[in-house]
Amino acid sequence: MSDTPIKIVHGTALTDAQKKDLLHRLARVEGQIRGVQKLIANAAVPADCDSVAQQLAAARKALDRAFITLLTDAIVTHSAAAATPEQALQSAQNLAALLDKFA
Repeated sequence: MSDTPIKIVHGTALTDAQKKDLLHRLARVEGQIRGVQKLIANAAVPADCDSVAQQLAAARKALDRAFITLLTDAIVTHSAAAATPEQALQSAQNLAALLDKFA
């Protein structure tokens, strides 16, 4: 992550612990991407492409996992916050639309 720490703002979208977990996951992805950049910069022989591809696949999977974690956390948090079944249904529909849009 950057040198300046990210301040977690308390809100109702996600819990502070959920945000912390997601930020930690993204920091690992950031490190993976930096590693890929170094691999590409230092690639000298065709076999180096295997290492680059493997690291890119790992970073992509980590991003996908962060996305799933975000949606799972949102489902749990929003369902728990719903005061009525109608609010829970609306929340579920919004999250389903988000999944449909980005997955």
